[in-house]
Amino acid sequence: MQPLNYPSYPFRFKNRENKIYIFDVIRKKFVVLQPEEWVRQHVVHNLISDKNYPKAHINVEKQLLINNLKKRYDVVVFNPNGSIEILVECKSPETKIDQVVFDQIARYNLLLKAKYLMVTNGLDHFFCSMDFEREQYSFLKDIPEYRPG
Repeated sequence: MQPLNYPSYPFRFKNRENKIYIFDVIRKKFVVLQPEEWVRQHVVHNLISDKNYPKAHINVEKQLLINNLKKRYDVVVFNPNGSIEILVECKSPETKIDQVVFDQIARYNLLLKAKYLMVTNGLDHFFCSMDFEREQYSFLKDIPEYRPG
């Protein structure tokens, strides 16, 4: 897999039936290593190792229903009270981050109401802070580190 704009992390791999798998520390299982999964695993390790978010607050690849359509978010970070702190949309490194990708995460966030949004293809990262009262968002340099309580 190609190098991404993240530090290097101690990933675990295995090879089975001519496929490479990567261990997901959140789902606690090996998953097929696809380009988008490579990005997702970097995001998860970044949140845990560099931003200090507890593993117990992170959820990966869960289904949600939007306009009667089944969709899946990539990564969500919950607050202890159950509200969503961060919603992350991961794309493969070949996918350009454009308005379509931002529209996708915005639709998800109408339902999830995350405080922060992150869109990444592993090479380019975009971070936003939501202001629901004014119905707008502001771009940030990065998402904040975990603050307990």
